[in-house]
Amino acid sequence: MNIREQLLEYRPPRIAMLLTLIAITAHWLIPLAVLPAFPVAAALTGALGFAVMLRAWWLFKKHETAICPTAEASVLITGDIYALTRNPMYLGMILMLLGCALLAGTMPFYAVCFAYFAVINYAFCPYEEQKLQAAFGEEFLDYRRRTRRWV
Repeated sequence: MNIREQLLEYRPPRIAMLLTLIAITAHWLIPLAVLPAFPVAAALTGALGFAVMLRAWWLFKKHETAICPTAEASVLITGDIYALTRNPMYLGMILMLLGCALLAGTMPFYAVCFAYFAVINYAFCPYEEQKLQAAFGEEFLDYRRRTRRWV
């Protein structure tokens, strides 16, 4: 089992929580400030991320399709927030993590943003896109051509 397959064993919110706990611990042990705190930007970025993630989650519930990345999707959602990005839930999580980094201003929190993005972009996005292509064929390929993975 390679690292990509091992990462797929965990759900993305749990990965984000684990990385955040690591950042909190590292911040407490070695508060290596790289930027000053930006509380207003942090609040706006975090709130935007939460809103984007919640909207995507709500669309999955509305269309009664699986939210878990390893479950089978019954519907391909291409409208609303999904017309702007193929991964609004992940983008929302990244924005929330960035909000934490902007609030703390320390290297561990910025590193967590990068690490989470790398895990999602390297392991989860290719896996999910392969599944969606197998399930929805040309419909997914058309969607992928007209909608960027991130923004």
